[in-house]
Amino acid sequence: MTQDEAKLLVAQRAVEFIEDGMAVGLGTGTTATLFIRELGKRVAQGLQIRCVASSDASRELGLSLEMDVTTLDELPELDVYIDGADEVGPELALIKGGGGALLREKIVASAARRFIVVVDSTKMVERLGKFPLPVEVVKMALPLVEPKLAALGLHPKLRLAKNGGGPYLTDEGNYILDCACGAIEDPTAVAAEIRGIVGVVEHGLFLGMATLALVAGEGGVTECRA
Repeated sequence: MTQDEAKLLVAQRAVEFIEDGMAVGLGTGTTATLFIRELGKRVAQGLQIRCVASSDASRELGLSLEMDVTTLDELPELDVYIDGADEVGPELALIKGGGGALLREKIVASAARRFIVVVDSTKMVERLGKFPLPVEVVKMALPLVEPKLAALGLHPKLRLAKNGGGPYLTDEGNYILDCACGAIEDPTAVAAEIRGIVGVVEHGLFLGMATLALVAGEGGVTECRA
């Protein structure tokens, strides 16, 4: 099974958790995009749901599939949030933000009663940290935040736009510092240290948030709980 096939398989499985009348959070990224497309097929068949998206891209995709996509102002409580992850560690601790939507993803996830992670088996790790940890930073604070993250041994590097047009900007207009911190022995402590830096908007450690992980591998889709 290729990684793309695994992502599609787990996206299809995730749709089975969506029931008529639900308020659904839409994630961001390659696997979440597949989920949204599969969910759109169910909507076209008559499934009645309302959605909140975690990025402009996911919102536009949902609308293009004629899904009812609104905002947290209109729908502040969600039944479930479905999204991928860059790494899934013990107790479903996550690193997210490779796609640059970590702030909105964390906001939407926090509004949901259940957060279901959809990944292929390559994302499962015994310890977080091989994937660079994203930290979203207010533009003005970059000269202050970057050296403080470096002093913590997190090796920050400013993310650049793929088109070569300078720094990458999030949907909120902030910068992202990708931290090559290596194995994270104590994610809770690292999260607290990062959040303690003035100018940091959010970080990509999602701790104690996910309730279930759907993991696609050679044997099909398995369920992992916190």
